[in-house]
Amino acid sequence: MERTARPERSTRTTRRGKILGREPRGPFLNFLLDSIFWVIFYHVSIQCVPVSYPAASGYGTQSIRLGKDAIKDFDCCCLSLQTCQDPVMTPDGFLYEKQAILEYILHQKTETAKKMKAYEKQKQAQKSSSRLESKSEEREKVERFKTRENSIVSKPINPFTTGLNQGGEKGRTDSSSAQSSSSAASVASSSQSLPSFWIPSLTPQSKPTLLKKPSKTVLCPMSGRPIKMNELIPVRFTPLDPSLDRVALLTRQDRYVCAVTRDVLGNSVPCAVLRPSGTVVTLECVEKLIKKDMMDPVSGDKLSDRDIIPMQRGGTGFSASGVDLRAKEARPVMQV
Repeated sequence: MERTARPERSTRTTRRGKILGREPRGPFLNFLLDSIFWVIFYHVSIQCVPVSYPAASGYGTQSIRLGKDAIKDFDCCCLSLQTCQDPVMTPDGFLYEKQAILEYILHQKTETAKKMKAYEKQKQAQKSSSRLESKSEEREKVERFKTRENSIVSKPINPFTTGLNQGGEKGRTDSSSAQSSSSAASVASSSQSLPSFWIPSLTPQSKPTLLKKPSKTVLCPMSGRPIKMNELIPVRFTPLDPSLDRVALLTRQDRYVCAVTRDVLGNSVPCAVLRPSGTVVTLECVEKLIKKDMMDPVSGDKLSDRDIIPMQRGGTGFSASGVDLRAKEARPVMQV
């Protein structure tokens, strides 16, 4: 039997027909299928990558959660973020490297001295300008008085003229003086107004910014409270292994322990510093042992509540550590 040849299919197929393995059904159906495909693709991509689109657009407040690597250790300086070699602590519990905090205090004092000199210079300039203004005002008063005196004209009375003529002459002189005064006022007003904005000598100028009197108090970079050199407390950490040198000690994760209970110190362990000896102990040791007799276990000095300073620790990667682990950056928002 002879086979009948099938009619050849049209080679023109759309992308949707290739994907589905079917022939095109018509322009409207193809448009509808394409629309459904792109809508499904858009929603699936939004669900898979929820942050990529806002972050790439650059609009809106961006937020990210910080990990443990972004938080400093409890024995690191708040300025240099490095492990302290000679640690000192402020009365607020912030730990600093001694060299770093002293350089910061000296730098702030020198900056304050520079600002004070600039403020005194501005004050002297204001005094001199006020003196010049007062002198110029006195000169203007004298000039006004002279112009008023010169404008007074006394004419001899003619006995042979009648009173009517004298009144007419007086009216003419009054009218001429009024005209002259009005013309002078118009000239003054025209000189005060700006005839052209593009003339450099007549364009308005901005006044210099006035400096405020700087404060001589040096503030703590972390707490914002006043800080003094004599208020810094030396801190003495107890190493876990006294036989290790400093380089070997810094390479270990567990470096220091409590001076009393020998518990390992870290960001997850609340600590406190005893002011008389500078010893670092845990708050659990303070609550259970030290507060019973209020005695420094190292130096033997009497303690008060003011002598027990809680250390501001760096925190951990967990949200319960008391540290804000979410960083935000405000950006402009597109509003319709």
